Amino acid sequence: MRTTIEYRDGIQERKRDLVSRSDSEKSYTRKEVLTRFSEGPQSGVFTDGSARPNPGPGGWGLVFVMNGEIRKELHGYEESTTNNRMELTALIQAYKNLGGNANIDIYSDSELCVNTINIWAAGWEKRGWKRKGGPIKNLELVQELYALQQERPNVRLNWIKAHNG
Repeated sequence: MRTTIEYRDGIQERKRDLVSRSDSEKSYTRKEVLTRFSEGPQSGVFTDGSARPNPGPGGWGLVFVMNGEIRKELHGYEESTTNNRMELTALIQAYKNLGGNANIDIYSDSELCVNTINIWAAGWEKRGWKRKGGPIKNLELVQELYALQQERPNVRLNWIKAHNG
């Protein structure tokens, strides 16, 4: 089940789906969101993506946070996609919005995406983008993300537990 968090910040509204135990829709200000999710890292780029149903329409989003303050938000939508494609797209957009000399942490709640880039992609590249277990799903996105990561050696990609502070 999902809850939509709506940021009320002047004339702009931002919506982001979060996993919830109820079907109800809740609305939070940015301040309420930052208070509710204040126990995690205070700086970095936080990414997320999903499709509902999976596959189906989906979206991705990211926030740049410095010292507990949201500095920038980006998001996008695709009419027909999957959870993993949206997670990868969010990470690609995070890297694209960083300069080549950036020194920052990027956080994703997709352990699959983080492991794909941090652990498996180098070996797949050496083997001509093949893996032992069959084809690599979303190969074009994996290749793009891996190339962006290689261009930004001071950016660290980290897994973070979903919706946990």
